[in-house]
Amino acid sequence: MRKGIHPEYEPCTITCACGNSFESRSTVGDITVEICSACHPFFTGKQKLVDTAGRVEKYRKKYKLADKEKQS
Repeated sequence: MRKGIHPEYEPCTITCACGNSFESRSTVGDITVEICSACHPFFTGKQKLVDTAGRVEKYRKKYKLADKEKQS
């Protein structure tokens, strides 16, 4: 490999909006993310639907699907 053309690969801190942070390495420095494995529904087992302008209800109404929360 040619010397002097590659960016520096340095330690950085990755911080999530939930407050979780951990150390990694990056060429861009510190990183801020909106969602991480500590707060992502797939990893936590807590699923929540983010509804934007009634799209979830529109989808359920279109395909005649019942809301799981209302059935319980």
